[in-house]
Amino acid sequence: MKKETQKKELSAPPVESTMPESPTDTTARSVREGKYLTLTLDNEEYGIGILKIKEIIGMMPITTIPQTPDFVKGVINLRGKVIPVVDLRLRFGMVSIDYTERTCIIVVEITGHSGTVLIGIVVDSVSEVLNIKSQEIEDTPTFGTRLNTDYILGMAKIEGAVKILLDINRVLSDEEVSILEQAA
Repeated sequence: MKKETQKKELSAPPVESTMPESPTDTTARSVREGKYLTLTLDNEEYGIGILKIKEIIGMMPITTIPQTPDFVKGVINLRGKVIPVVDLRLRFGMVSIDYTERTCIIVVEITGHSGTVLIGIVVDSVSEVLNIKSQEIEDTPTFGTRLNTDYILGMAKIEGAVKILLDINRVLSDEEVSILEQAA
């Protein structure tokens, strides 16, 4: 009996190999899984977690605010609330284009210094809501040390295409969020 027990003990894999990846890896995967609103910018598909989205509205008059970064278009009056608006194309360094009938503003809720802040983001168009599973999401590739990709949650592989999943809380820096809070 003792010999059999010893054999089992010896053949059992080490504890480390049965452990899952680090808890942060598992948590990051489960956090990324869920429903995403997909949108288009310069013919590329992006996704924003549906829980961050408050509403989608058509383009409306935007009041410009002087001495703000180029990507800050200004503010809108949405049912009595003043909401800052950012053009996501310009924020990502893409070429500005004329707005079309498909251009819209997605009102998102981000975390700022003084709590949650509503911000409108101008996008070329919205597509659909997708339920993206964790196995369909890969980590962001390393592009080099000079390129900041902290705002990318991951890359979703869906039907042969890649959709870039955005962490909307990190698209703007803390300083930029502060500027927007002051503008509103």
